[in-house]
Amino acid sequence: MKQFKILYADDNGLIGQLVEIRKWCELHTAHTIIFRIYSDDMETEHIRHVCGLLDREMPDAMYLGCTTNANIMDGALTAAHIILSCTVFERATTRAKILQFPFLEGDVVNDVAELKKCCGENPWVNAIEMHATIMDMSMMEFCNEMSGLREDIQVFGGGAFNPDMDDETACVFSKGNGFMEHGIVFLLLGGEDFHTYSTFISGWKPLKRKFKVTKADREILYELDGKPALDIYRRFLNINRNEKFFSNTLEFPLFVEHDSIDILRCPLAANEDGSLVMSSDMQEGTNVRLAYGDPETILASIREDGQRIADFKPEVIQTFSCAARRAFWGDENISDETVIFNKVAPTSGFYTHGEFVRINGDMLNFNVTLVIVAMREGERPKGHEVDIAQAQLENSERERIPIIRRFVSFIEASTADLEEMNKKLAMSSVTDGLTGLYNRAEIERKIRVTLDRRRNYEIHMHISLIMLDIDNFKKVNDIYGHKEGDRVIQALARVLRDTTAHTDACSLGRWGGEEFMVLVTGSSLDESEALAEKIRLAFASVSYETAPCQTVSIGVTQAGDENADMLYSRVDKALYMAKATGKNRVVRL
Repeated sequence: MKQFKILYADDNGLIGQLVEIRKWCELHTAHTIIFRIYSDDMETEHIRHVCGLLDREMPDAMYLGCTTNANIMDGALTAAHIILSCTVFERATTRAKILQFPFLEGDVVNDVAELKKCCGENPWVNAIEMHATIMDMSMMEFCNEMSGLREDIQVFGGGAFNPDMDDETACVFSKGNGFMEHGIVFLLLGGEDFHTYSTFISGWKPLKRKFKVTKADREILYELDGKPALDIYRRFLNINRNEKFFSNTLEFPLFVEHDSIDILRCPLAANEDGSLVMSSDMQEGTNVRLAYGDPETILASIREDGQRIADFKPEVIQTFSCAARRAFWGDENISDETVIFNKVAPTSGFYTHGEFVRINGDMLNFNVTLVIVAMREGERPKGHEVDIAQAQLENSERERIPIIRRFVSFIEASTADLEEMNKKLAMSSVTDGLTGLYNRAEIERKIRVTLDRRRNYEIHMHISLIMLDIDNFKKVNDIYGHKEGDRVIQALARVLRDTTAHTDACSLGRWGGEEFMVLVTGSSLDESEALAEKIRLAFASVSYETAPCQTVSIGVTQAGDENADMLYSRVDKALYMAKATGKNRVVRL
């Protein structure tokens, strides 16, 4: 595979370079020749003129292309308004085919059906590159339909655009199919010697706090957690609805959860009602998180994911980078994230309105994302190892950790501490401070809920109560002191935990003072009585620092049709009978 680059300036320069490419093809093996033409010159007559010269000078070559926000050559933003990248396939087994269709929402199903049919008729297809005009279109149906392609086919590409991000005019074109302002072009590639590796890189990192999309309609995001979507930018970032809204939110787009993949969505504008105009569709019920981006974080992601591209040993690299990334970086710095790939292989592409890549069979539509596609013919060659991290350092003097990342680390650590504190506060409201068991209010609540659930849902379930009281506990406090008394109470709590550790059917609570209550579900009265006896014996064997071994009296009963208060009265009566008949015993009633 051989790559040639052409930066169109005038006809003579273009014709001269086409002659050189033609000569090379005559001297070497050239089975298939494909030109990709990208133009941020919106005068279609200029593009048609270039295509006409290409038809005349290289009639056997295929070509396709689109209008763009800007172009990438040698891995960098180029000032050339029209660029041509020529890929010459040298293996006879490598094949290519171009399809082009009108592309409106009513065309989606038929377009993808035709594509699937073509792939079925051409089993050699293992990769599809696409260019499409997608302004004002919902891509959800398209992505769903594309996900039904044969699983081994990789798909990647970008949305045609305009150098003016507020202008919706764009077009696609290909040889023999003309220009379409509402169209899609597929380049089918494949063969046993043709290999591709496609991936996506965002570089933005998600913050921990999640919000649920509670109201959305296509690209309009109305509510998050039941509140106007704009509120999260006002409250957490002090970003308000004004002329700088888009540039401010570029640093903090939204991550949308899609299975295990986070997809960036950028707010383009804010409406008077607090809704947000997003860069792509938003689905109700999905979770989103604010993301943050800074140059160092992005470059770190490039280093990590870019090394896999380098290890693939490509001969050609295609890039589809979101125009929002260009706005974020600025023209002076945007090439920092892509120029290193040119050290791996000739790298070209364009700045897009939306990026596409197929991951694990799912077709995904990204925003604010960089899609990288590596291609080669034949097996991976040995030698020529490229260290992406080292290559990046050679191209950048940035070494310091940016202040935004330090603040994010601080905020996330503080948030984790706050979450842990809230958990502890929540637990303290339902637990007894001395024993760690449920307090009386909580164990009573659990008993009432359990009884209500059995009655309301007519569930056949045994419900038992075990009530315990430490014998002669006042003497322990009077003779050995309250600290030793606390140790006795804590010892009974440990015994209760240990004896019920292997079942989820018991809830343990401190009823008050030296009294405890155990809620048992799913056990017969005989089984609950046996558990109570086990507790009694275990507690009687516990040793203390100064006090002798202690004993406990226990009442056991099983719920019938009565309410909670009647059940408490009966188990209390059983406990009283245990005390009255000698203590250190279990009585069931």
